[in-house]
Amino acid sequence: MRLQGPMRRFQPDSLFRPRSVVLLGADTDAGGLIARNMAGFEGRFTALPADAAVPDAHDLAVLSGDGALVRGQLQALGQAGVFAAVCTTPVPGLAAMAREARVRVLGPASFGLIVPGIGLNASTAHVPVAAGRVALVSQSAALCRAVLDWAGPNGVGFSHVVGQGGNADAGFSLALDWLSRDPNTGAILLDIRTIRDRRSFLAAARAAARLRPVVALRAGGRLADPSGQADRVFDAALRRAGVLRVSAYADLLGAAEIQGRVRPLRQDRLSIVTNALGPAHLAADAAVAQGIELMQLDAVAQAVLALRLPQGPADPGVVWTGSDQPTRLAEAAALLGGLKETGGVIVIMAPGGTAHAAGADAAGAEALVALNASLRVPMLTCVLGETTGAGLRQRLAGAGLAVFASPEASVRAFGQLVAQRRARAAAVELPPRRVLRLAPDHASVRRILEGVRQAGRDGLLQDEALAVLEAYGLPTVPGRAVATAEDAVAAAALLGYPAVVKRRRTTRPAGRGAGGLALSLPDPTAVRAAAERLLPSEHGLLVQRQVGRARELRLTLDDDTLFGPAIGFGLGGTASDLLADVAYDLPPLNLVLARALVARTRAGQLLAELRDQPAADPDAVADALVRLSQLAVDHPEIGSVDINPLFADEAGVSAADAWIGLRPLGEQAVLAITPYPEELAETFDARGEALTIRPIRPEDAEAHRGLFSRLPPEDIRYRFFNMMRDLPPEQIARMTQVDYDREMAFVAVRGAETVGVSRLVWEPGTQTAEFAIVVEPSMKGRGVARRLMQRLVDWARSKELENVTGQVLAENAPMLAFMRRFGAEIHRVPDEPEIVEAVIALR
Repeated sequence: MRLQGPMRRFQPDSLFRPRSVVLLGADTDAGGLIARNMAGFEGRFTALPADAAVPDAHDLAVLSGDGALVRGQLQALGQAGVFAAVCTTPVPGLAAMAREARVRVLGPASFGLIVPGIGLNASTAHVPVAAGRVALVSQSAALCRAVLDWAGPNGVGFSHVVGQGGNADAGFSLALDWLSRDPNTGAILLDIRTIRDRRSFLAAARAAARLRPVVALRAGGRLADPSGQADRVFDAALRRAGVLRVSAYADLLGAAEIQGRVRPLRQDRLSIVTNALGPAHLAADAAVAQGIELMQLDAVAQAVLALRLPQGPADPGVVWTGSDQPTRLAEAAALLGGLKETGGVIVIMAPGGTAHAAGADAAGAEALVALNASLRVPMLTCVLGETTGAGLRQRLAGAGLAVFASPEASVRAFGQLVAQRRARAAAVELPPRRVLRLAPDHASVRRILEGVRQAGRDGLLQDEALAVLEAYGLPTVPGRAVATAEDAVAAAALLGYPAVVKRRRTTRPAGRGAGGLALSLPDPTAVRAAAERLLPSEHGLLVQRQVGRARELRLTLDDDTLFGPAIGFGLGGTASDLLADVAYDLPPLNLVLARALVARTRAGQLLAELRDQPAADPDAVADALVRLSQLAVDHPEIGSVDINPLFADEAGVSAADAWIGLRPLGEQAVLAITPYPEELAETFDARGEALTIRPIRPEDAEAHRGLFSRLPPEDIRYRFFNMMRDLPPEQIARMTQVDYDREMAFVAVRGAETVGVSRLVWEPGTQTAEFAIVVEPSMKGRGVARRLMQRLVDWARSKELENVTGQVLAENAPMLAFMRRFGAEIHRVPDEPEIVEAVIALR
């Protein structure tokens, strides 16, 4: 059985690798340029005026011309069976037009689409585009032209250039899904302005980043939010997907230079090989400034002795080959690259100063080219100068080496590799919906929130917010709500001195203004005076015992425009709003992700032992973040949380003040990252053998390959409709990394083995999902297939779908009988006599 959509609908290969293209608008200036660029297309190309009738039997249409014609053009395309289009024209409302016509569209105002491997250049590019391993997906036509203009002289070629334009319909997730499985793509560069579907984007980005480097640039983030919060959330979202975010156009070009040209890092340690110490010192300085670890002196000394190199200064990470010996650069790089301590090598070459310098420099470059194919670690090269250096850089770039014109640029590129490695490690973490060891007191939280709603408020009082946090196991400073000064004195006597008295308010701390708090009250007289000064207060007062000396931290939960709920961590106290020391991540969090969030801040560094304070408990801080994350997952009606201060010391943490704001009635948050649906796991008795049936995880890749290897050829043909000897890594990754909002796969697991899998793919916006199922021979006849299929049907019903369908070879009698037992209707597929379709009606 195969996963394949109904006949006559959009297929991604029609867009990203079309065999035939029709251009509507060849009579316009832009259309004329596109028509000329299409001269090398290997397939069938038809160029027509904008108002021409749409011919049948084309994979892709390119629309260029009057925007007023686009609605009619799309309708005609859908009726003609052309379900993929590129719209280079600005057209308001394109998304609705595309849905109505059932055509997937890149645009509006798309730069176009280029696939050099098949000669496709349906774009307004002004220069030829060479084939290569880099894919560029951009919303900006100007940026596309700039990158292509740079790429030619620098020897960079492309597998795809995808102009998203206004990103109205066929968005980033569709392009990422395709490029992650494209064997011709080695790295993906993204230029992102807007994202329509946060979950689909991050799921697709995460799947792609597991297979190949993905680098993203965002322009306009600081302009839209000068505070920088949106930019930091953007960083956090991409980090969770395993995507490297760069902040400058030059860094995007640097990524194009290295991604697909160098091997991934095994570790982060850097070695520098040079024939000129001055530039090497600039590189070393840049590495130290970026926090990149340099090789230790003992390993460098071994290299110097082994090659009998000149005894230069004892600099960490730097091997000097001598100013007149560029041919020895490759020898030193090879030696360092073979050491287990080395993560990567930067080779810096400066012009020589002898009569034979030009020839020696050329020989040194050739030696580096020869070395590049065999070196086991990434090698970046830096060639200084223009008169002779430019020619050497072109030679190295043409041979596929990553080459830069300055030491600092080469180190920034290595820093990208380090960041890429760390981002991929972060993307492995996929927390389940439940991550706390002890279950929260959900009943107490619901009671508090319902009481706030009934009171007509959308903000919780401090003691109510602290009670919610306490219900989630986050320690809080005890307090008492009081209405009079006498009650305040009594509460302070019960709680202990020194005391704190504050007004009870429903507004966020930043909006409360000054004068609502009295600290360090030593005795009843001081408490009474403070209470009388703070009264009258609409909601009374809150009395607490003052916490002793501790670090003051701040935890927040707020909505980001692009990615929804985001958790912030940084320094707390009265000055927290004035400091930029805040890092963000997206829920759900586990302890690994929470610790990493803390480590990205100065506040995290201050948790270490100080001269006058013992170290605070970092695990307690991380645990508090996880509990805040769980609160966000469990209660999507909560819009904002502000915990400030959260006191941290060697004994743990305690929240002294907090505020929680609710969303408008009926509104709920949508998390950008779908939690792993651990709650769907179950134990199943397969006639005497206990199996675990659960949703698939990315870590199941090897077990998935193992299941395939145990399938007999006939089962493989029944499942994939052809004979396959092995599953490519791209396909395994796609099968094991799913977006749980639009796809579900259940695996039956015995120990470390996967013995069966069922899969359901649902295209959002439709009411039908397609299934596939396979069970290894040793488990057939034991109810495993039936249970896996039932789990799919139950999941489809939970999504309120109408039908579950699957295509089956007509000769596959066992599967047809199996489907009939599920009540499926079986009918032939038009124009494919060997295939039938099984349909299970869910309503």
